[in-house]
Amino acid sequence: MLKNSGKMGWFFKAFVGLVSFFSLVCSVAAIGANWGTQATHPLPPETVVGMLRDNQIQKVKLFDADYGTLRALGKTGIEVMVGIPNDMLYSLASSVKAAEKWVSKNVSVHISTNNVNIRYVAVGNEPFLSTYNGSFLKTTFPALQNVQSALIKAGLANQVKVTVPLNADVYASSTTFPSGGDFRTDIHDLMINIVKFLSDSGSPFTVNIYPFISLYSDPNFPVEYAFFDGNASPIVDGGTSYFNMFDANYDTLVWALQKNGFGNLPIIVGEIGWPTDGDRNANPIYAQRFNQGFMSHILGGKGTPMRPGPIDTYLFSLIDEDAKSIDPGNFERHWGIFYYDGRPKYQLNLGTSNNGSLVAARGVRYLEKKWCVMKRSARLEDSQVAPSVSYACYHADCTSLGYGTSCSSVDARLNISYAFNSYYQRNNQGEDDCKFSGLAEVTNNDPSFGNCRFDIMIEPYYGAAEGRGCCFKKHLMLLSGLLLVLTFL
Repeated sequence: MLKNSGKMGWFFKAFVGLVSFFSLVCSVAAIGANWGTQATHPLPPETVVGMLRDNQIQKVKLFDADYGTLRALGKTGIEVMVGIPNDMLYSLASSVKAAEKWVSKNVSVHISTNNVNIRYVAVGNEPFLSTYNGSFLKTTFPALQNVQSALIKAGLANQVKVTVPLNADVYASSTTFPSGGDFRTDIHDLMINIVKFLSDSGSPFTVNIYPFISLYSDPNFPVEYAFFDGNASPIVDGGTSYFNMFDANYDTLVWALQKNGFGNLPIIVGEIGWPTDGDRNANPIYAQRFNQGFMSHILGGKGTPMRPGPIDTYLFSLIDEDAKSIDPGNFERHWGIFYYDGRPKYQLNLGTSNNGSLVAARGVRYLEKKWCVMKRSARLEDSQVAPSVSYACYHADCTSLGYGTSCSSVDARLNISYAFNSYYQRNNQGEDDCKFSGLAEVTNNDPSFGNCRFDIMIEPYYGAAEGRGCCFKKHLMLLSGLLLVLTFL
């Protein structure tokens, strides 16, 4: 019996070790997704969570800590990174109490009451972008420290880690090769302080890497180098060849960390993806090629030359957002692997199933099948056409119009109709929202042409809290009316 028990003990340990190994592999191979909500007609949180589960996406990164979103994620087991917007950094940096209140309301309550699997708090979002002109240089690190202190006080510091999602522009190479990587000179000391703090607290470095932006910003950028097909001429750094921009960029960060004494700091790729519209290089073919290539690249667990092994990643993004700022470019509203209504844009194997097909959102409710178009009798030379189109596009979304976009091949009348319909749908097909000085009319015939899709908007979603607010306002109006009547009796 003693001999058998020894063998059984060895077998049990080996079995447990094997299970632990496969659990680790599954956890690191699991792909995450960014869930942004800058949309005029967002899908209900429960619908999006259903999409995540149907597609076996096990991690999600948020840009805020919306109550309804977090509640919907409760009891799902999905790992969550909650976000603190940049405009909150000042208040959290100025007061530990403010940080404690934020953690209590947006982390502690959801973990204890709603059983949300919150694993990270993202303090700010790319706060050191040069376009911010240093607005958050003095507040990001203090906010990070205060949020960490609040997590410690709440007894959550071992379970929930802080991080700061940073754009890849916080580091650069002095030699154009990855081995020349170091942090930007103007923020070098600040970056070292943040990196040391992350290391001391057992937290990861989060970076957003966008080969598309490099292609968009530089007309001389080699297109093939953005993808993972191995067709590009490699960059040779010493004895290491880099056949794609992602590996080279990622390893530039690894070199920067290593040079400053933090070579083992965990790295999360917080955002990476490819848009499908709004630019000549933004289309479903390139997006599918990039995202599938990236998935195949990381799911093998090979890693990069400087950092072999699995890469923790969040795709950007889950769903299109039609209310995002287009200051960086018209493509900003088209990063999703799903359209605004939860329909997949293309085939994509996330490594969670064998068929390579994304699963669409279920139970989506649409407005009526009708569109707003330019009247046949309306003349293109009408003086009201230009101001009407300008008004429609300013208040709606015309980012699919223009050179190289999905609607670039349509004629002038369809361009105008697209603008009118976008405004009409965004305003929930209101009766007065398809007039445009008598230039427009409603039709039941779908005017979509080729790749240029005239969408029908989904029904507006009113969150639970907002819904209660609406009811309260209605009851208040009824009460006010009753009191007004009584005064005349």
